[in-house]
Amino acid sequence: MSDESIADLQARIEALEAIISAQELNTRDVLHTDDGNAFFLLFGSVLVFGMQAGFAMLEVGSVQIKNTGKILMKNIFDASVAGLFWWITGYGLAFGSDAFIETGKNGFAGGSGFLYAGIGSGDDASPLTNTPFAKTYGQAQWLFQWAFAGAAATIVSGAVAERCAMLSYFIYSCCITGFIYPIVVHMVWSEDGRFSAKRTTRLFGGCGMIDWAGSGVVHLTGGIAALIACIFVGPRTYRFGRHARHLQQQSQVFQTLGVLLLWVGWYGFNGVSTLQLDDYGGMAAHSMMTTTISAATSCLTTTLIAVIIDGDLDVSYSNNGILSGLVAITAGCATVNLYGAFFIGLLAAPIYFTASRSLEYFQIDDVVDAFPVHGCCGLFGVIATAFFTTEFYYANAYPQNISIEGRSRASDCAGIFYGGNGGSLSSAVVFSFVNIAWTGSVMTILMTILKLTIGVRAPEELSELGLDDSKHGGTAHVLSGQVDILETSIRSGFQIGEPGRSLESSRHEQIAIHNQKAPSDIELTQHNEDSVDDTKIDT
Repeated sequence: MSDESIADLQARIEALEAIISAQELNTRDVLHTDDGNAFFLLFGSVLVFGMQAGFAMLEVGSVQIKNTGKILMKNIFDASVAGLFWWITGYGLAFGSDAFIETGKNGFAGGSGFLYAGIGSGDDASPLTNTPFAKTYGQAQWLFQWAFAGAAATIVSGAVAERCAMLSYFIYSCCITGFIYPIVVHMVWSEDGRFSAKRTTRLFGGCGMIDWAGSGVVHLTGGIAALIACIFVGPRTYRFGRHARHLQQQSQVFQTLGVLLLWVGWYGFNGVSTLQLDDYGGMAAHSMMTTTISAATSCLTTTLIAVIIDGDLDVSYSNNGILSGLVAITAGCATVNLYGAFFIGLLAAPIYFTASRSLEYFQIDDVVDAFPVHGCCGLFGVIATAFFTTEFYYANAYPQNISIEGRSRASDCAGIFYGGNGGSLSSAVVFSFVNIAWTGSVMTILMTILKLTIGVRAPEELSELGLDDSKHGGTAHVLSGQVDILETSIRSGFQIGEPGRSLESSRHEQIAIHNQKAPSDIELTQHNEDSVDDTKIDT
């Protein structure tokens, strides 16, 4: 080879090296896939955790003002307890190792990753918690799932508001985030779970369970827990029976603010349940659009039902209509099309409304309608998804998991309305029975033990006075012109303070001192505002 040829070859090599160096430099300006996926999960975690503020405002607006501090404290505890118990036991039970795929045994609970720790190193390291990826990027997954656990626990908070004993509620919160809820998560969302659709072998019904973001895993679990808790704690004083009277809710402003905050958070709940942005950006967008359509449809339909039956434009029904549509679409937000989302929202409204009235008929006091919204609409969402899932969106939702022996299962696992063979429906039905049995039985055992030992209900005299005054440092705030909210309509005569003084007269004097009004003025304000509150909106 001539010197000129060698020189020319050397020049070409140097040119190629320069191009490669430039490309490597440019890639440093591009977000790494793991970085992008981690940021996406962190973004979703913040949105879902922000739902705690929504739950807090909704519940504060639904209770009497004398119990404001108590309900806020329970919401704070839920987030904090979830943080510790999801770390200690919850995450390991939910996503820890399980030999179900290899042996067909277990499929209900993980056995590693407790305290986010693992055994072994190198090739033997636990992939859940003890690899370099798990110790960095994998923690975004932990954070996202913790936010879900906190949401599941908080569902019960509003249901038993104004009469549940704080210690019993604290123990319940530990139990659901550390034990009850993680078992349900493992069954569906772990690749080793018995009902998981995220694998290609040992699929229940040949399809596995379609619950993209948790109509069954989160909301049905929380709703069943709420129903059991309401039954054991019992109704609020004066809620039912011969002496029943209207229990004034604190603020429709707070209720509506809470619902809107929840709606915003739901875009993280459903949209970010892709768990990664890489290759799933379109699926995230679709999930958020179906979420919007279902929520809007259910809101308007529930409002219309309330107007037809009661003659009222009741903002509480409109708010719960939004939540019902959100809960119902959560299972199928990624796998149904836009028409399916519309019909799911349309049907969620009468299901919620009927369940709400049924609770009143059976005299079960659920302050925020947690069971009708989360339990009944969660169950409906799981079943409806097995009817409305399309082949196209199923294949997009599970792109790496749709082949069985070289054949796509998307056509078989589509919804009944789209030619599916019923495998998804059978999985949904069996899972629902298993979840109801699991959550219901454990909650029944737990509440029975608590009732027979420390008690599950605050003393009646403390409930009358207000749990803020008796347990939480005093009433949160007093608003002039809203004294009726502060129990000035109490008709009880049990004694506090000086002999012969009733709670009603003492309470009137406390409020009068705060507002510089005479007790007679307060009684007049109460009478006038009760009249306004009982007035129906002209439709």
